[in-house]
Amino acid sequence: MGVVVQVRIPSRVDKPESSPPKQCDQEVGAEVEAECFRPVLTHVQTLWELVLLGEPLLVLAPSPDVSSEMVLALTSCLQPLRFCCDFRPYFTIHDSEFKEFTTRTQAPPNVVLGVTNPFFIKTLQHWPHILRVGEAKMSGDLPKQVKLKKPSRLKTLDTKPGLYTAYTAHLHRDKALLKRLFKGVQKKRPSDVQSALLRRHLLELTQSFIIPLEHYMASLMPLQKSITPWKTPPQIRPFSQDDFLRSLEHAGPQLTCILKGDWLGLYRRFFKSPHFDGWYRQRHKEMALKLEALHLEAICEANIETWMKDKSEVEVVDLVLKLREKLVRAQGHQLPVKEATLQRAQLYIETVIGSLPKDLQAVLCPP
Repeated sequence: MGVVVQVRIPSRVDKPESSPPKQCDQEVGAEVEAECFRPVLTHVQTLWELVLLGEPLLVLAPSPDVSSEMVLALTSCLQPLRFCCDFRPYFTIHDSEFKEFTTRTQAPPNVVLGVTNPFFIKTLQHWPHILRVGEAKMSGDLPKQVKLKKPSRLKTLDTKPGLYTAYTAHLHRDKALLKRLFKGVQKKRPSDVQSALLRRHLLELTQSFIIPLEHYMASLMPLQKSITPWKTPPQIRPFSQDDFLRSLEHAGPQLTCILKGDWLGLYRRFFKSPHFDGWYRQRHKEMALKLEALHLEAICEANIETWMKDKSEVEVVDLVLKLREKLVRAQGHQLPVKEATLQRAQLYIETVIGSLPKDLQAVLCPP
């Protein structure tokens, strides 16, 4: 039946003389971007759009390390936007999702998939976007740029490197950037300098795309003057795609980005992507917490003794319970409030409880 060997792979912290492992941050994946993207520099914005839209993207590489580096570089190109799709730096036929990813009965999932096995060329031929890359070259020579080809041409095992997709980019290429990057390769400019140029371009591109969304989202927040202490705070207005698209005429990405193209079409497709859903959920959650914090501040700035004069015991007890709930959440750092506000809220709770009959005080403040 064979032999089962159980092993434990040691970690760096097992050695007394070794330093603790360095914390991973967003820059770790970004350091290899320039080197990874060298063969596909002419298509870097097309790849950025595909990743931004959460499109299924297959990376065919000659080795696991090339596959992993390319997949991680692709997932890092949306910073500071959080990557919300699935990604597999090195996928094999033994992975549990093999059947799910290779089936033709349903659309491919939103995943950036890195593979090396030539078997996948035929098995995943139905994927809409396939990036075939060769071995990474460390010399200063300018690598041959892969071409944009139709997916139907990806049929043989000896397929040449290229980006196989029927997708048409919405934005025009930044020819000035490409010229600088190509010139840097020819002059053997340091890799970290090349990486900085590429990271800055992708960062500014993503920021130009996200800033109009952030501005519009902020406009959905109720005005602070509409938040009163003794009423439920107003709701965040719903996100209207049509209203947002109309706002782009005067507050669109053209204010911060020189690239021309079909920005409206790109936003329309972005609305259907996992990245919009992830971004919207996070921003809505942050705004809801901010709204709750403003409501707590409004309560703490009000005259609670005046409010209690004509209120029933039920209403007063209800206020105590709600204040306690807000206080617990605020103390758990879920609400962005100042320490002085927390202290005032605790004082209000004690004041309100002290105004109640002894039996209710015993229930609300058990020994």
